[in-house]
This record gives sequence, structure tokens and C-alpha cells, in this order.
Amino acid sequence: MYVVVIDIFGIDSAMRIFVLALEGVFDTGLTTVLDSLTMANGLARANGIATPGFEITVVGVRPQVRTALGMQVPVLDMTDAPPPDWVVLPALNYICAETLVPVLDRDDVVEALSLLRKWHKGGAKIAAACTGTFVLAESGLLDNLAATTTWWLSSLFRQRYPNVHLDAHRIVVPDKRALTAGAALSHLDLTLWLIRNSSPDLAALVAKYLVFDTRMSQSVYAISDHIAHSDPLVERFDRWVREHLGAAISLDAAAQALATSKRTLTRHLNAVLGKTPVEYIQDLRVECAVHLLRTSSLTVDRIAEQVGYADGVTLRTLLRRRTGRGVRELRVS
Repeated sequence: MYVVVIDIFGIDSAMRIFVLALEGVFDTGLTTVLDSLTMANGLARANGIATPGFEITVVGVRPQVRTALGMQVPVLDMTDAPPPDWVVLPALNYICAETLVPVLDRDDVVEALSLLRKWHKGGAKIAAACTGTFVLAESGLLDNLAATTTWWLSSLFRQRYPNVHLDAHRIVVPDKRALTAGAALSHLDLTLWLIRNSSPDLAALVAKYLVFDTRMSQSVYAISDHIAHSDPLVERFDRWVREHLGAAISLDAAAQALATSKRTLTRHLNAVLGKTPVEYIQDLRVECAVHLLRTSSLTVDRIAEQVGYADGVTLRTLLRRRTGRGVRELRVS
């Protein structure tokens, strides 16, 4: 194991965090974690916020590690280090299944899996964001736990790790001694979660300095048809629903139009997206409604009609529940 200490708060009780950088680490993910934790230490000192702070250490399994953009991450040997409080695993910069899956069998990744299990056995909690969640899932440490992952690889994650209770809607999912976060910039959501558990006031201050708004869900960012294309039946269902979005949609009618059964359709939707057909129809309606709110001057009641709801009250409630934002926020965002 090789490490380099980035920042020590100067208090013996500081939360010890190992940031595990593997070859090809996503530059933004790595630097976001390091910058936000280091900023938290600096702001706590400057503002007299009572917090133990964070001892941040970059960890690798090779003497030299390069980021996806070719920058060298400095590392030192610290083989006998005791387990930290947390290990944070930033994403690897492989956004397609065809390039990501082979990397999971790479020698350094396999060694990292052993280290993750060792640290976890020694009491460390493990956090991962974006494609880093795949590495964490490979270790088996997410089995039987709730987790999230990057939205566009959620179907692959669900198929590859059936023992993980995936909730790809959420941006951050804590469960017992594991913490996972969704797509690329959710590295900041993850880090703020860690800071918040040390000091809510400090987390709020860091978020203000970073001009960061709290987000509860990935759903508003997800491109549904991108995910649906991983299964021909789901893709056809997606297309059929979009064509009938403004009308009342019956699952019987959808199954008949697609020459399949409701049971088969439900099974495929669950396998690919982890959703029921009704939940997916709601997703598409929300997606269309958000688009219309941002690109048109139509009233909420008129938008509700266009996406298959009788009135704007129902749509307002659904938007708030699924996106965490009200109509006014969605119009100006």
C-alpha cells in the first residue's frame, strides 16, 4: 500500500480518511473529494467551528498512479497503516460497460478489493461514487445492502450484482458501514455527507463556498431511453409509452400492443431498470413535464394534460416527490 498525506487537521480525534486512487481514476472525482475535505478543514479553522476535522490520505496499490488525464498522483509506502475511519473510492474514468467491465479484473483492482475487505474487517467504513461503486460491489461489501450507482450504468450494475439492493434514483445512499453516490459530480454529494456527519454547520458552509445546491435524486438527470436500450422489449415499451404519454395508459393495452404479457413486461422492466411499468411511466411523465417547464411558458395545468394527468395538483405533488424541487425551482434551474 502506498499513500501520501494531503492534509491533517491537527487534532488527534480527526476523522481518518483514505482516498483510494487507482490507475485511470476520474480526475474530477479525485480532486473534488480532496478539495472539499481540505476546504472543510480550512473553513473550520477560519470560522472557529468545533469539529474534529479530517486527516486526508491518498492511498494506492502501486508506487505510481496516473489519473485518466495522465497526471501522476504522488504516493508513499505505508504498508502497516491501521484501518482508517473511512475509505473513499473515487470513480474510474470508464463510462461504457465495454470498457469498465474488463478493468474490474485488472491486477491492481483485484489487489484493491483485498485491501477494501481488510480495511472493512478492521472497522473501516467504505464509500464510493459513480463507477467506483462497481469496484466496491466487486468486493462483496455491498451484498444485501442498499446502494446507488451512476444512472446510465444502473442496468449493468443490477444484472452484475443482484445481491445489492439498488436504488438508482437516489444520489447518496448510506447503509450500515457503506456509502454510495451516483453519477460523476455526486462525488461532492458524497463528501458533503461525510462532512455533515461531523458538523452540519460546516457542511452548509462548504456548500455555500462551492455554490452547491442539495440534490436528492438522479431521476431528473437520467436519460431514460439510454438505459432502456439495453433490452429490446424495454426499448419498445419506452417508445410506445412516449407515443401515448398524453392519454390514460393501460398496462393491458401496452402488453397487447407489444405482443407480450403483462408478467413478461413487468419482469423485463424490473431486471433492466428495477422498476414496475407504472413507475417507469411516471418517470417518463416527469421527464417530459420537466422539459416543458424549462422550455415553454405553458401553465402547470396545461403541461399536466400533455403528460397524462387530469390536473396540475397531481403533477406538482409528483414533481416534488420525484425531483425534490417545486415547479418554480424547475422553471428557473
